[in-house]
Amino acid sequence: MEIDKVFEILGKEVHKWDVPLIDLIKVTTDDPYKILIGTILSARTSDVTNAKACKRLFEKAPNFDALEKLSVKEIEELIYPVGFYITKAKHLKVLPRIIREEFNGKIPDTIDELVKIPGVGRKTANLVVAVAFNKPALCIDVHCNRIFNRLGWIKTKTPYQTEMKLRELLPQKYWIMTNRIFVAFGQHLCRPLSPHCSLCPISEYCNRVGVGKTR
Repeated sequence: MEIDKVFEILGKEVHKWDVPLIDLIKVTTDDPYKILIGTILSARTSDVTNAKACKRLFEKAPNFDALEKLSVKEIEELIYPVGFYITKAKHLKVLPRIIREEFNGKIPDTIDELVKIPGVGRKTANLVVAVAFNKPALCIDVHCNRIFNRLGWIKTKTPYQTEMKLRELLPQKYWIMTNRIFVAFGQHLCRPLSPHCSLCPISEYCNRVGVGKTR
């Protein structure tokens, strides 16, 4: 299992691909408020759609005070058509009050606290901790879950199971970069169906578990 080598190779290759939107927000603003909201909106939504929704929303609500002044209907219109936009609009409407009353006006930087916020699941919490606060956290989505099983490093069925296994397997120095690298890798080469194995820079280290047709 060549963990160091795989991360070294993909760490260089990732610069050729589009990085996930949340990492782009980090680079351009380094604002925990925008990272948190962008992550909430990202669930079941493509980066292209989410980027446009975030742009519209942040123009009207660049901070919690401005967000709190918007109605649920206004938030709905700004974030449409992200997935589950009606539910997400309700969560965003109460978010400023919850941050103010439950967390003294500061976005919490731990997973246990973040998951108490409506609309924030474990994946979202991990991503916020890692990206917004630069603390070791493993954000595991469907791409990460698929790829680590495909490599043959683990044998799990759910992102949560994968996160728990990787906490034991991966050195902490790789935790923060895992989502950024493997999401981009999964979107561009290691696709769910017919992955581009002929172009894969880490093919010699992959066991191709469960892989059928390739390109």
